[in-house]
Amino acid sequence: MLENLRNIGIIAHVDAGKTTTTERILYFSGSKHKVGDVDDGDTTTDYDPEEKARGITINSAAVTIEWGETQITLIDTPGHVDFTAEVERSLRVLDGAIGVFCAVGGVEVQSEKVWFQANDYNVPRIAYINKLDRMGADFFEAIEQMKDKLRVVPAICALPVGAYNDFLGVIDLVEMKFHLRDKTDPKNIRYDEVDIPESHKAEAEAYHRALVEVASLADDQLIELILEEKPVPKEMLKKAIRKGTLEGTFTPIFCGSSKNFHGVQLVLDAVVDYLPAPSDRPPVSGPIPKNKDKSRAERKPLPSEPFSALAFKTVTEANGDLVYTRIYSGELRPKDAVMNTTTGKIERIARIFRMMGDRKESLDVAGPGEIVAIVGLKQTYTGNTLCDEDKQVVLEEIRFPDPVIAQAIIPDKTTDETKLADSMAKLVRDDPTLKFKTDPETKQLILAGMGELHLEVSIGKLQRTPGVKVTVGRPMVAYRQTLTKAVEFEYKFSKQTGGRGKYAVIYCRWEPLSKEKVEEKIAELEEEGEKPEPNNVFFTDKVVGGTVPREFIPAVEAGFRNSCVKGAKYGFPLVDINCTLMEGKYHDVDSSQDSFRMCSEEATREAQVKSGITLLEPIMKVLVDSPEEYQGTLAGDINRRRGEIQSLHSDKGRCKIYAYVPLAMLFGYTSDLRNVTSGKASFTMEPSHYASVREELADIRQTA
Repeated sequence: MLENLRNIGIIAHVDAGKTTTTERILYFSGSKHKVGDVDDGDTTTDYDPEEKARGITINSAAVTIEWGETQITLIDTPGHVDFTAEVERSLRVLDGAIGVFCAVGGVEVQSEKVWFQANDYNVPRIAYINKLDRMGADFFEAIEQMKDKLRVVPAICALPVGAYNDFLGVIDLVEMKFHLRDKTDPKNIRYDEVDIPESHKAEAEAYHRALVEVASLADDQLIELILEEKPVPKEMLKKAIRKGTLEGTFTPIFCGSSKNFHGVQLVLDAVVDYLPAPSDRPPVSGPIPKNKDKSRAERKPLPSEPFSALAFKTVTEANGDLVYTRIYSGELRPKDAVMNTTTGKIERIARIFRMMGDRKESLDVAGPGEIVAIVGLKQTYTGNTLCDEDKQVVLEEIRFPDPVIAQAIIPDKTTDETKLADSMAKLVRDDPTLKFKTDPETKQLILAGMGELHLEVSIGKLQRTPGVKVTVGRPMVAYRQTLTKAVEFEYKFSKQTGGRGKYAVIYCRWEPLSKEKVEEKIAELEEEGEKPEPNNVFFTDKVVGGTVPREFIPAVEAGFRNSCVKGAKYGFPLVDINCTLMEGKYHDVDSSQDSFRMCSEEATREAQVKSGITLLEPIMKVLVDSPEEYQGTLAGDINRRRGEIQSLHSDKGRCKIYAYVPLAMLFGYTSDLRNVTSGKASFTMEPSHYASVREELADIRQTA
């Protein structure tokens, strides 16, 4: 029955505990008899060699479990920003999601990104605050960050008992019971619902009332019971929480420690109670191919409807490539012929599998709402629609961001070019955020992706292909930026979120530093026994009279440094800059370290706008060794590359040219030098310094 299906994703920032949470879900559901561990490299969803070696999730992986009478298909998604496409395509086909947050880190950068990605797809979510056993864990601060950064209305459904090493378990605020683990059970499976400890009873009752009030936003009957001061039945409360979750009115919040087995069972119950079944989601629709009146077809999640499905992931395998597919309507069986309306080709189904990480369970039939892997499709790729040949429809494709960074792929002489081309094609087919081309000037294969780690992992896959040996180059420029002129102003940061607000005011001077000033600053630090600051980013505290309390000044510095890591106009770090904090204002209640940090971050971004940005490019110190007969040609070529020749030396028929040349102009120089001199010249280079460059001359397409 559709009502007993759930298609759920786990989304979060890297290292929030997604994979560990997935392992505990598998363990509690009985799908695994031995719990896996990320550190040991034996988890179900991180089965790729790169994932095991790095201890991170790289590929989204699907597992299917039974929890009571409900079948749950769970997709564990990566948390690293380089692999955001895996999250994107998973959210496109999921009905609900669990947002996992670290109780120490709170709402981190990628947490925000994936949360708002889920907003774009209208995916209902519950939140799970993990790692409450860690030093520095703060359940309520994490909720405040969710309210502030994610703009959620929290429906707190669970409370932690204890913290850090004394974390004992979780209070269920719906059932009003303490979920206590049986310490005599070596398998960590048995839990008892016991009375709430006296020490937490008053707090639990207060938060239970608050939960009922939030739930009343979705159910007028609850409002009447609240006004009449009558008790709210548990089933009515659950129904209201479910309704509010599906409508996006609020977000249920749970908590625990997945590593220590706390709270995961309540999350599983919440998936069943509050997240949608396929029948709760609106029908899919799309245009009808070759239909001149541009009419659209609608597909309801029923077995009796014409078949329709969306391919959202391909995986290259030796025994037949897998195409992960979400079925939206109708049924699919092996040997069925279906239409790919994206390509206009008929495809034949060989086998259908339900996935458990890298393990497969063969199916005789798959119906609406199911996520399965298909073998036998020859020309079906990510984003393609499969449907009934006589009742065609084109579902909305999955859109992916453009690559932001590139590397050159240099094949070894022993590499089979055909195998390399096939491997590159499969790599790009499986990962739509990868792009590759042959550079017309350098003749290099250029592979572009979402980040350095993304490219490193992708090239690792390429290098493991039998018969393919490649090395990598770096056709990219690490630009920097600095301020154009000094600016100073007061900046106010103020936010009210219904509870404790955020308030901070700072008055600062931001100024670019000359080479001489940088050297002075470094000398001062070394005299004081401190290390020079990275990228020559300095912070000076000149506050007098306590206008900014001492405990908030490090937060101002941290915010300034955070903003310098990635500039406002371009995504390059700021360098050679000093920020002087002179005075500010604070509020006894609403000011905090977080408030002053965010104030400083925003103020530094504003300073960049007011000052203007000077783009800096890396300059290399180059030595060219060549036969004397090529001296004039090579000197002209260096000038053409915006180089500055420092000196020329000739001796015994050889010449040496010393020059400063922008790194951006040196890509492909080895090949060019070889061609001009018939292979008789060579060159070496080393980093020298950064120099300003006109924006029109810089390759700034890779900025974020």
